[in-house]
Amino acid sequence: MISIEVIRKPILADLEAFDNFVADNFSAEGEMLQDMLTYALSSRGKGVRPILTMLAASMCGSTATTDDEQCGRERHCSKRTYLAAMLVEMIHTASLIHDDVLDGADERRGKPSVNAKWQSDTAIILGDYILARTMSLGMASAQYDLVSYVGSAMATLCEGEVLQSQHANRFDTTRNDYFDIIYRKTASLLGVAAALGALSVGASREEVDRMRKFGEAIGMAFQIQDDILDYNRQNNTGKPVNNDLREHKITLPLIEVMERETAERRAEIVASLRRCDVDEAAVDELQRVVDEGRGAEFASETMHAYLSRAMHLLAKYPESPYRAALMNLCTFIAERDK
Repeated sequence: MISIEVIRKPILADLEAFDNFVADNFSAEGEMLQDMLTYALSSRGKGVRPILTMLAASMCGSTATTDDEQCGRERHCSKRTYLAAMLVEMIHTASLIHDDVLDGADERRGKPSVNAKWQSDTAIILGDYILARTMSLGMASAQYDLVSYVGSAMATLCEGEVLQSQHANRFDTTRNDYFDIIYRKTASLLGVAAALGALSVGASREEVDRMRKFGEAIGMAFQIQDDILDYNRQNNTGKPVNNDLREHKITLPLIEVMERETAERRAEIVASLRRCDVDEAAVDELQRVVDEGRGAEFASETMHAYLSRAMHLLAKYPESPYRAALMNLCTFIAERDK
């Protein structure tokens, strides 16, 4: 099984320099705000977005194959690429803080969420501060093409959150609704992450667009896999299983089953879904419905189709450790259990 450490290997020195770059640029006046900021930035998880940005930059900016044994020990990315990675990662970090407030989540990656530790109103201020600081740094750097490119991503994220809430309240999420939501909430920002990597090294407009499509494809696959794992009671995500059901979210595994049922049976499923926030028996019932209807298996087929699209886009680049790492990232998404 591919590990995130294998994917990180060609850019290890750059990732270390990136972490220092973020630490140097994100500090706050006031002990409480600094403590919150340090806590939030220490819980950034796998760092898929900066990894994607730096691998895309290294691949698009490299004209020759680099020795795989040596490339991870040397820095290949410029501060412009670090800035690009930071713009995306900090927008993502702020969005997670806001998501946890909206969902009333007490945990994030096995640790107390910011809102659980400091209360929701203060967590919102921290998320806003990170966004404001990120855009301020971007503008001060005078890298206006990077800032302009990433700007629309924030609006897209907000649109996705509102759409998801709207459909969860109405219990009417269709396949097209679902794909629209996960594109806006997850795939669009991964697309920006990959595109910014290419843009940061002066890649052509065609290459920037290609990398955006690559990032969007793996983003769609990443979120579908996340939603599949929500129905896997042996997963290692650190999040409660069936959490989507308790939040009345209709995701692809359940959609796959509902599309194959009669209108009467779909109405019964929705009736069960309405009770999931207060009735664990209803949660267990819908878990059984998805298991027996092979919803996770059908959803996995769609996930693999997106990954095939992503790998097809990578095939246009010459072999390099960076292309190999991005190929491995596709495999990692398909195999991950957390």
